[in-house]
Amino acid sequence: MDWPIAEVARMSGVTARTLRHYDETGLLPPARIGTNGHRYYEERQLLRLQQILVLRALGVGLPEIGRILSEQVDEVDALRGHHQRLLAERDRLDALAGTVSRTIAELEQSRKDGNSMTINRPENLFEGVAPSQYEENMRDFPELAEEIGRRAVTMTQADADAAHRERTAQMIRLAELMAAGHPADADPVQAEINAQYRALTELRAVSAETYRAIGRSIVDNETWRTAYEAIAPGLAAYQRDAIETYATTRLN
Repeated sequence: MDWPIAEVARMSGVTARTLRHYDETGLLPPARIGTNGHRYYEERQLLRLQQILVLRALGVGLPEIGRILSEQVDEVDALRGHHQRLLAERDRLDALAGTVSRTIAELEQSRKDGNSMTINRPENLFEGVAPSQYEENMRDFPELAEEIGRRAVTMTQADADAAHRERTAQMIRLAELMAAGHPADADPVQAEINAQYRALTELRAVSAETYRAIGRSIVDNETWRTAYEAIAPGLAAYQRDAIETYATTRLN
């Protein structure tokens, strides 16, 4: 039995464009290509796609995934390895949830006391945070994801950690603006969005429509949405709306 690319996209949540990209790069060739030019996938390809998505969720870049899959021999052994990685990721998310919970409690107490928040151990803010998650969130934008992956290979761990801390800080600044009652089209919010857009265009040109799609993905991509909502409920939609405003008013 085989399934057309549209059905595989529906089942897996991966866009057909991404599946075609995986084929073009040799990561996931289809079982066959029909006379109509459509790609078809069998169970073996679905199992390989599952492994790709598990590794992507664990923050592994596409070049490294290709290397891992090319060296695999036994699928059961491979799945055991993925299972261990997922258990480790569960532990990391538990640590991250605890980190965010502590930060919320400290912020709320500081506001009640009328004082600025004092962080005695700044490293606690980033416990459980994995910098590699950013590339995974760009999975529906393969050109950007590939560029991020290429740059990540040349970055030291310290550089990667610093970049992720800055992205986290951007999310926190937006959360503070949202909590202060600023609408998504307010100047301070749009200034934050502009900084994020400029950082993206340093990697690759980003059109207004692509930037809108990235904004929508912040809500539609479960991993991305969860990261935003862990900081503040409603933050993912707030970022999406701010990006929509920015793309309409500054990029069109």
